[in-house]
Amino acid sequence: MKRLKLSLILLIGLGVSQVKAQEQPLTLKECLQYALKNNQRLQQTRVNEEIGKLKTKEVKAQALPQINGNASLTDNLLKQKLVLPGELQGKPGETTIIEAGTTYNSTLSGDLTQQLYNASVFTGLKAAKSGEAYYALQTAKSEEDVIYNVARSYFTVLLTNQKIKVVESNIDKFKQLVKTTTTQFENGLARRIDLDRIKVNLVNATTEKNNLLNTVEEQTNLLKQVMGMPNDASLTFPVVTLEDIEKATEGNIDWGVFNFGNRTEYKLIEKEQELQQLQRKAYIAEYYPTVSLKGNYSYNGMSNKFDLFKGNSTANWFGMASVGLNVKIPIFDGFARRSRVQQAEATIKQLDMAKSESQLSLATDYANAKLKLSNNLNTIRSQRENVELAEEVYTSTKSNYELGLTDLTELLNAETSMAEAQRSYNEALLQYKLAEIDLIKSNGNLKTLLN
Repeated sequence: MKRLKLSLILLIGLGVSQVKAQEQPLTLKECLQYALKNNQRLQQTRVNEEIGKLKTKEVKAQALPQINGNASLTDNLLKQKLVLPGELQGKPGETTIIEAGTTYNSTLSGDLTQQLYNASVFTGLKAAKSGEAYYALQTAKSEEDVIYNVARSYFTVLLTNQKIKVVESNIDKFKQLVKTTTTQFENGLARRIDLDRIKVNLVNATTEKNNLLNTVEEQTNLLKQVMGMPNDASLTFPVVTLEDIEKATEGNIDWGVFNFGNRTEYKLIEKEQELQQLQRKAYIAEYYPTVSLKGNYSYNGMSNKFDLFKGNSTANWFGMASVGLNVKIPIFDGFARRSRVQQAEATIKQLDMAKSESQLSLATDYANAKLKLSNNLNTIRSQRENVELAEEVYTSTKSNYELGLTDLTELLNAETSMAEAQRSYNEALLQYKLAEIDLIKSNGNLKTLLN
């Protein structure tokens, strides 16, 4: 892919350390660097990646000790009454009613829970790490999309500007022809209708130029949008010639080495498979017992006066602590766990099919990119020869017209053929650059455009 990369950056020139759209034309590399910093959709993807990292921390927290503190203060406005037999107080046959508890109760406590064995949690930790990698791949895919769209838009604008230069050259030819024919008309050597026909063609060429100017403005606005650049910002491009672009088509093409593993789309599917396998293991882990350690300590105060936290309090304070081992054994849940496992297995089958489909699609993209690039190379060579031949015919016909050896119709036909050949040649060059970008994408090497 070395020659492909060099051919794409042939028009770029030497970059500068910072993007300065207001001061000088932007190279492709600078446009890409600007876009990777400012594209809004890419920024959203990076936020999703950051959220993925935070989710990993959330899952990791489940394996750490869980500690909670509690505090309470109770005012027993109406205390519970206890009915006691009189025998307890030496009054047989009678009953005694007494109040239970104290008016004010306060409790300060803390409890700790630590998972000792929970297969679902430990499997979730592995899934969280894979999920973090999945979000990173999504960001890489978004970056590649931005690079691809910016590169295509950039070269589209460059080639459209080149079309404008060709039309301007044709306008100059028509203006010169109007001048020559006007002189001939004034000397009685040309007809008014001939002069009018040339002026009509001049107006048509001018209209074509104006349409192209509007087109390039629209294309530039689209490029700004992809780059994340404000629409009112100034964006100019380096001046290139068709000869500069032609140099990229010379020599043999290094098609590179096609490998599914280089494509981020393929890596994403593989990562999804890994995540789904871990999800299946997490569902299976729900069948296993869980073991956790629990501890609790509380400090309780009781008093009939609101002096629990005063010096010389009448309150009675006492501590209480406990430690224990909690084992939970799943027995029957109405086959809910089994259904979740089966759903995960079905999703894995879907991903296997998606992976096979992706392999076929990516291989087809690579083959088509090679085919388009090869065809465009042949088209460029034939159209270049066609342009040279059309220019020769036009020059010869123009000379004969000026000498009165041919009529205006032949001259205008020659000019039309030359303009059509130039348009076809420019379009062939544009399609070549776009096919070249497609080939680089199919090999998973889009980020080499940043080098």
